[in-house]
Amino acid sequence: MITQNITSISESIIDTVGNTPLVKLNNVLDDSHFNLFGKLEAANPAGSIKDRTSLYIIEQALASGTIKKGDTVIESSSGNMAVGLAQACLYYGLKLIVVVDPKLNSHTEKILRTYGVRIEHVTVPKKNGGYLAARLERVQQLLDQIPNSYWSNQYGNQNNPLTHHETMSELMDSLHGKLDYLFVATSTCGTLMGCADYIHENHLNTKIIAVDAVGSVLFGGPPLKRLIPGHGAGVPSQFLNTSRIYDHVYVDDVDCARGCWNLLEKEAILCGGSSGGMISAVRKYSQKMEQDSNCALFLCDRGERYLDTIYNRDWLLKELPESKNAFTPIGGW
Repeated sequence: MITQNITSISESIIDTVGNTPLVKLNNVLDDSHFNLFGKLEAANPAGSIKDRTSLYIIEQALASGTIKKGDTVIESSSGNMAVGLAQACLYYGLKLIVVVDPKLNSHTEKILRTYGVRIEHVTVPKKNGGYLAARLERVQQLLDQIPNSYWSNQYGNQNNPLTHHETMSELMDSLHGKLDYLFVATSTCGTLMGCADYIHENHLNTKIIAVDAVGSVLFGGPPLKRLIPGHGAGVPSQFLNTSRIYDHVYVDDVDCARGCWNLLEKEAILCGGSSGGMISAVRKYSQKMEQDSNCALFLCDRGERYLDTIYNRDWLLKELPESKNAFTPIGGW
């Protein structure tokens, strides 16, 4: 029998953002010599770690008088930031326009339209910077055209990394201050650097490992086509300070899909692409970690948004045919 103890009542839906569960992942890595923990960011009300970022950016902009009820927020997003902003903007009476590219999945687009978000599509990548550069160009055009508009700018707004000082504090409290390795997916690098700055400022011994996508330019690699959104970037990060990053690991799209299916089969956790990438990254890095060390990672979003891609066998066989030799989904091919 399952019982639930309700210790408090939240004043609103936005008060439920954060304080996500930390779960020990006992089975996803066979015969692991270290302890692995996953922070379930899908437990946020709009379903991802970007709920934290979007809410903090919006609340700080409102508090400073930069925006007011009825104004228009504009953002470029591959999905999760857009959904987080959709909830925060609707709650605070703000209009929202998101600029997306073809990697936006249909499930997320339906969510955004249900929230009443205006969606702007870019379809042609820039020669330098790919789809991200094209999205940012469209954001600037919209800012010029629309009065009382505000760019939340997840790529350069310092409130993005500042958000994750609290995220990191939650993690350290849960582990009673003992965290040896933290794996964080790249993208804007807001989460990565927020955690890294917290570690630096609090003189912690935690080693932070960035998990980057093959085809991302963040650590000097060449830009390549990537199919799974949510990690990596086609342009340099305004936040990234590599001196505070202990190491980095590359994962490709197949690694992400394999990690997702592995996490589902072994832990019954349905998560998105970057989470699968981090599981694969930990596996690649495992021999460098000490006996009985504590390792944590963020399970950044819900897997339901990837049912047409990562969790769709036909899509995998068409778009990532190497998957067939790399892993077997539950139920087989």
